[in-house]
Amino acid sequence: MSKKELLLSEIEQVPEPFLGELLDFVHFLKTKKINDRMDITVASESSLKKDWLKPEEDEAWQVL
Repeated sequence: MSKKELLLSEIEQVPEPFLGELLDFVHFLKTKKINDRMDITVASESSLKKDWLKPEEDEAWQVL
């Protein structure tokens, strides 16, 4: 049985009053994943910025 199937089976057994909380948690996990990607992007930008701001880099892009 796959993890998705196991999860669906568990969800079917969750009492109705807890389903809203479970849905909130799923939304939290999706948001967390997006935020983690953004953190990586921001970290990469600061480390690459030193190369992007070089005059040689500006010169190379002028030909395009």
